[in-house]
Amino acid sequence: MLNFFKNLKPKKIKNEQNKQLLTKTASLLIHAAKIDLEFTDKEKKIIKKAIIDLGGNISIIDELIKEAEINEKNSNQILNFTKEIKNTNHEFKIKIIEVLWKIIYSNNEADIYEANLMSRLSGLLYIDNKTMAEIKEKVKKNFFK
Repeated sequence: MLNFFKNLKPKKIKNEQNKQLLTKTASLLIHAAKIDLEFTDKEKKIIKKAIIDLGGNISIIDELIKEAEINEKNSNQILNFTKEIKNTNHEFKIKIIEVLWKIIYSNNEADIYEANLMSRLSGLLYIDNKTMAEIKEKVKKNFFK
């Protein structure tokens, strides 16, 4: 389902930096999953798979997700999650956007709050509107086959 991450592991950086980036990424994904007030098992599986595919150590994935859930619960703005992500390469950010759209469409629709979140993330992560729309349509097309 989320095999598009297989060749996109972060370059060799310190384990703590990698864990911090993955935790912030997971926090953002969890925020997107919770924005419609439902955090489903399907969304949790998408998030877990994405973090593992990004290089998250499978032996600590549950700990990392738990920490991300706490971060998301205690944060009042998405800037806390996007600061590090925006400094990654363009390909990494594109893959995060793909996962975000998969989370949003996991319940077969995007509501106004989810659409607003993606619009804000477009600016925060420096993804142009055309690219954002192309990713959305690609995910939608593949999701509703």
